Amino acid sequence: MGFRVLHLVKPFMAILPEIEQPTKRVPFRERMLWTAITLFIYLICCQIPLYGVVNTKASDPFYFMRVVMAASNRGTLMELGISPIVTAGMIMQLLAGAGILEVDQSVKEDRTLFSGAQKLAGLGICLLEAIVYVMSGMYGDLKILGYGNAILIITQLFVAGVVVLLLDELLQKGYGLGSGISL
Repeated sequence: MGFRVLHLVKPFMAILPEIEQPTKRVPFRERMLWTAITLFIYLICCQIPLYGVVNTKASDPFYFMRVVMAASNRGTLMELGISPIVTAGMIMQLLAGAGILEVDQSVKEDRTLFSGAQKLAGLGICLLEAIVYVMSGMYGDLKILGYGNAILIITQLFVAGVVVLLLDELLQKGYGLGSGISL
């Protein structure tokens, strides 16, 4: 077997955050509890405002997209919502379906690498979306906002994206019901 694109993910697998598989079957009551906790964390983060945002009276250009992308209120930690997860999943499935990524789902290593690549793509998309939101002036003019606040807002959005990614993985690994996309 020669070089495969999926093997480029191997060096990053050690630093990607991961939720371990449960060692035994998780009881239904505990799964309901984990699902409720996940939903509670997501809903609380939907109400926490980003620090450093300049309040503007301008209308929200993404108001109607927020409903579709399951994002929260403007200017909160969960501003990006689940869109990085959904986008990364669609891109990776498209690449695998088109044969650009060779993935054999019957091989455990390929499944693990594909999952890691999807997570890495989700983190990359999250960071890219955060940068675009700040640079486009969504939170105020960059000159008024300042580079320190801009970096702080990008960091907050990225860390919130990591939290959403981990909450989704927690539910998918069998601790909860469904997936984080259903949030």
